[in-house]
Amino acid sequence: MPQKRNNRSLFAFDEGDERFELLETERGAPEKQTGWNDSHKKSRKAGAIPRSVNAAEKLLRETFSPEINPDLIIRRFRTGGGTEALIAYMNGMADDAKINEFILKPLMLCNDKKPDAESLLMGVIEISETKRETSMEKAALDVMDGVTALFIEGEKECILLETRGFEKRSIGPAENETTVIGPKESFTESFRTNVTLIRRGVHTKDLIVEPRPSGGRNNTRLALVYRKGFTNPELLDEVKRRLDGIAVSDMPGSGVLEQLIEDCGWSPVPQILQTERPDRACSHLMQGRVCIVVEGSPFVLLMPVTLFSLMNSPEDVYLRKPLGTAIRLIRYAGALISVMLPGYFLALALYHQGVMSTEVLSTVIASRKMVFEPMGAEMIILLMIFQLIREAGLRVPGSIGQAIGIIGGLIMGQAAVAAHLASSVVLIVVAASGLGNFCIPDYSLQISAAYMRLAVVISAWMGGLLGMVAVTLTALCHLASLKSFGVPFLAPFAPKTYRKRTLVLRGNIGMHERADDYANTADDAEIWEEA
Repeated sequence: MPQKRNNRSLFAFDEGDERFELLETERGAPEKQTGWNDSHKKSRKAGAIPRSVNAAEKLLRETFSPEINPDLIIRRFRTGGGTEALIAYMNGMADDAKINEFILKPLMLCNDKKPDAESLLMGVIEISETKRETSMEKAALDVMDGVTALFIEGEKECILLETRGFEKRSIGPAENETTVIGPKESFTESFRTNVTLIRRGVHTKDLIVEPRPSGGRNNTRLALVYRKGFTNPELLDEVKRRLDGIAVSDMPGSGVLEQLIEDCGWSPVPQILQTERPDRACSHLMQGRVCIVVEGSPFVLLMPVTLFSLMNSPEDVYLRKPLGTAIRLIRYAGALISVMLPGYFLALALYHQGVMSTEVLSTVIASRKMVFEPMGAEMIILLMIFQLIREAGLRVPGSIGQAIGIIGGLIMGQAAVAAHLASSVVLIVVAASGLGNFCIPDYSLQISAAYMRLAVVISAWMGGLLGMVAVTLTALCHLASLKSFGVPFLAPFAPKTYRKRTLVLRGNIGMHERADDYANTADDAEIWEEA
C-alpha cells in the first residue's frame, strides 16, 4: 500500500521526523516495500507460449476478441520450407510496410524445413530490435504497444519484433516555458522521443533509462532516468519505493503520478518539478536528480526540487551574468509583489493610515467615493475576477484567448470603475499583483502564489499588518517543514548547505563544477571522504 505521509501535524517541529532524509548527518535507506504491482504479479501466473500455432491463435482471440475488435491483425502463413507460422500486431500501432518487407517476405523466402527462433533471428529476419518471450501475457502487452509477435510451429517461445509506426506529434517549441535565448525543443507525448531528447542532451555513459510499471491498470509505460554511480542510491530507493506503492485504476499522465508520489498532498506548493523542456531536464540530471518519463505526457517529472529551483528559469544560464542577475532579481521582486502587495495595501488603508502620506491617503479616499462594498471585499472580488479572466484565456483557442485577456483587463476594469463597482487604486494594485504573478516561471507555483495572496488579503482585512505577519510566518513554517524526497524545501537556505553558487544572483558559469550539496551525489561522498 502507499506510504502514509499526510497524517502528521501541520508543522511537527517537536516530533521526530521519520521521513527519508538526504542530509549528511542522517542515513536510513528505506526498506523495500512491495506494493500492488508486485502482489498482483505474484497472484497471477503468466501463461506460457504454446508450441502449436493454432493454440497461440486461440489464446490471442480469447485475449483480444478480434471478431468485435478488428484492430488486432492475425496473419497465418507458411515459411518457404512449409512450416506453419503466425504474426499478430495492432492495426495503426505497427508499421505495415516494415512488417511486409522485413518480416513476411524474408520468412516466405526461407527454405529451412524446421526453422527455430535462433536461426530466424540470426539469418532471416531483417529487424534490428528483437526479443524472445516465453510469457503470453507479456507478449500481449507488447503487441498492444505496437510490437509484432511472431509464433513458429513447435517453438515454446515467440519473437517480438520492433515495428512501432503509429502517428505522433512532431517536436515543437515549448508553449509554457518559453525563452528568448536557448533551445526551442519541447517534449512530446511519445515515450521514445522524450527519452531520445534526454539522451541528446546528456552525453554520459552512466545515464540509465530504467523502465518500470506505472501501477495503473491501463499499463502506462514510464521510465526512471538517472546517472548511475552519481545519483544518490538512497534517493533512487525512495523513488522506487513510492512507485511500487501505487495502486490506481488509471494512470493518464505525469500530473496524476506527481500527486501519488509527492510528500505532502494537501500542500498547495509543488514538491516535484514538471517541465516540458529537455534542456531543463538534462540540467537537473547532471545535478544528480531523478527524472521520470511517462508515456503519453509531454511533461517529465524531476525530483527532488526546492523553492529556488522552481523559481529559476532555463533562460538564466543562457544570458550573460549581469543580464541573468537582473532578470532573476525582477522575477523574485515580481513574486514578492504578487503575494504581498494587495494585503499590504489593504492593511495600510484600513488600519495604518498614519503610515501613508497625506497625498496617497487622499487619492485612496477620492477613488472610493460611491463604491458601496468594503475595501476588503472589493479586493477579493477583483482578485477572483482576475483569476476568472486568466482561466478563460487559457481554456479557449489562442487568438480568442488573447482577445479575452484584452477585453477583460481593459473594458471590464474601466467599466467597473465608471460604474463605481471598484476603485481605480485597488484596480491598479490587483493588476500589478497579477503581472508579478506571471514572473513566476513554474505554473504550479503561480497557482500556489495565488492561494497565498488570497490568504494574505484575508488576514490583512481582519488584522492589518499583524494578521499579515501571522499568515506569512505560518506559510514560512510550512515551507520549512516541507520536503521533496528527503530534501528540505528551503535548502540550501534552511538548512544551510554548501553552495558555491549564489542563491538568487546568478554566478559565473565557471563556478558550476559541483552539483548542489543537498542532493548528496557521489562527488559529495568523495569530497567528504577526502576531508
